[in-house]
Amino acid sequence: MDPMLLPIAEVTDAGITDAGKAIALGVGAGLGSIGAGIGIGFIFGKEIESVARQPEMKDELQSIRWLGFALTEAVAFYTFIFGLIAFFL
Repeated sequence: MDPMLLPIAEVTDAGITDAGKAIALGVGAGLGSIGAGIGIGFIFGKEIESVARQPEMKDELQSIRWLGFALTEAVAFYTFIFGLIAFFL
């Protein structure tokens, strides 16, 4: 079969723009998830260390841990939502 007879995909500015948006969404959401993962690991690691040093503070530290976890996880969701907004606009 002659390669010249095969249909050729047309490269357009819209296609390049859409590809760039998809790459930006993936990179942005990925970096946001990595940052949140590091932050959550840091929060739980320090909480375990704190309970090991002062077991009587466990209940107070647990409530602070969940607040930190929720705020860190919210940042990950924000990065994903901002990426989606940029992708579709």
